[in-house]
Amino acid sequence: QVQLVESGGGLMQPGGSLRLSCTTSGFNLDYYAVGWFRQAPGKEREGVSCISAGDLNTYYADSVKGRFTISRDNAKNTVYLQMNRLESEDTAVYYCARGPKGGYFCDYDDMDYWGKGTLVTVSS
Repeated sequence: QVQLVESGGGLMQPGGSLRLSCTTSGFNLDYYAVGWFRQAPGKEREGVSCISAGDLNTYYADSVKGRFTISRDNAKNTVYLQMNRLESEDTAVYYCARGPKGGYFCDYDDMDYWGKGTLVTVSS
């Protein structure tokens, strides 16, 4: 049974850091692309970052480039999103999702399993 569970969200002041974790089970993590998406109140879900199968490529939305870093630990079946210099605009529910096997990108329509999300609130 494929599962993805996000954790690490919370309340942080602007300029602070958080690390989100996506713990997976039921599949070989190294073989799949995994993406982080977020949905702010009243807005559509958007892609934040993606790590390809085999860690051959990473992708970042322009809004987080230089501040967020995606990584994975296959031994722990976990994908991380390190978020630094947080801004109020980063406030959202963050979701991780599994992409295609052997995949290079994380197109929204190609993600087949999703976690339930973790809330990140950036506020002073």
